[in-house]
Amino acid sequence: MGRNPPRMVVLLAAAVVTTMLSLSASSAGGQLLHPVVLIPGSGGNQLEARLTDDYRPSSLTCRVWPLVRGRGGWFRMWFEPSVVVASLTRCFAERMMLYYDRDADDYRNAPGVLTRVDDFGSTSTLRYLDPTLKVLTGYMDILASTLEKAGYEEGRDLFGAPYDFRYGLAAPGHPSQVGSAYLERLRLLVESACAANGGRPAILMAHSLGGLYALQFLARAPPAWRAAHVKRLVTLSAPWGGSVQEMLTFAFGNTLGVPFVDPSLIRDEQRSSESNLWLLPTPKVFGNTTLVVSQRHNRTYSAKNVTQFLNDIGFADGVEPYRARIRPLGEVLPEPGVPVTCLVGTGVDTVESLVFGDEGFDAGPVKVVYGDGDGTVNLASLMGPIKAWSDSPAQVLEVVELPKVSHMGILKDKSALDQILRILDSINLNATTMTYQSYK
Repeated sequence: MGRNPPRMVVLLAAAVVTTMLSLSASSAGGQLLHPVVLIPGSGGNQLEARLTDDYRPSSLTCRVWPLVRGRGGWFRMWFEPSVVVASLTRCFAERMMLYYDRDADDYRNAPGVLTRVDDFGSTSTLRYLDPTLKVLTGYMDILASTLEKAGYEEGRDLFGAPYDFRYGLAAPGHPSQVGSAYLERLRLLVESACAANGGRPAILMAHSLGGLYALQFLARAPPAWRAAHVKRLVTLSAPWGGSVQEMLTFAFGNTLGVPFVDPSLIRDEQRSSESNLWLLPTPKVFGNTTLVVSQRHNRTYSAKNVTQFLNDIGFADGVEPYRARIRPLGEVLPEPGVPVTCLVGTGVDTVESLVFGDEGFDAGPVKVVYGDGDGTVNLASLMGPIKAWSDSPAQVLEVVELPKVSHMGILKDKSALDQILRILDSINLNATTMTYQSYK
């Protein structure tokens, strides 16, 4: 873990031994609350699309589906349960595809596909991925409802910051139109939330990929703005150094647990996602450790030769954007400049290495080795900030381990929710009304 300077706080605590405080009891007594902004992970909010005359469907089925009436032609593209039907899976994949424009050095939608994230600022699109199938597609609803029971109120001091999770951010010197626009919307939302709550700085609560976005958002913000507007960053299962499972996604495809879906039908779409490149294992965390073995190519792959991996799986188009735009983001874990609490699940079998046989990557792995983590993100990645910020004289960090809590379970497991309430309670006990000032 390295040396811990006097001003840096690194607390590794098991949830089962934490003494809890009741946020609801405090709130019932009229306590002032710091506003909370929820930032979802990849695939963690609804995404809408509209098809224009430039759309060139690959089949008659894709031309007529879905039947859209009203709403200006907009329909929910993610999540849509009909994706489990093979013919419609193809339609879904071709519409979700991103394309890297080499001339512009940026990503764009498929031709003829417009996308939007509806109801920004609200938690509505991240509570359920499909509001007609709440039991099957619940995402942040239990977390948001828990906060509401503790005294928070939607639109008053509880907000949501959904985004187009297919896009990522780029290293300095490279454009990132969609990702940068999201950071600007997030800034305005945070400022509005603070202003509406007596100038009290906001708590950013981010799950998975949302943690990477939140970190970049804070690292790129002026220190004076951070001090005035953000009280703490709370991350849930953040993949600071990527995940080995992401290499399976690129090599073979990943159905993300959706039944009856052929991974080969969505693999190209998943490879095209800029944010998926961002989630590949970083050399900073994984070093030279062998993560993938290809018997067909007689080659091993670590986080240090991901470009070779991308070439060998047949995704040469991803090499240049990964090398120039994405890989530099993982070379350093910037300090956010505000206190951070990381909640991490441990003790859940997590893909640690993959072996592909003589039939190649298309046939899937012949052997999977598991290690520690939350079932999706490896422990080394979850614990990334400890090593990255261990020598910082100013960065406050708290890491809370949650035994046997999975990557998605952290949003609804009682031990995780109890810890979240503990964190909020400790912050809100000292909440005061402040003079609001906007920093540009």
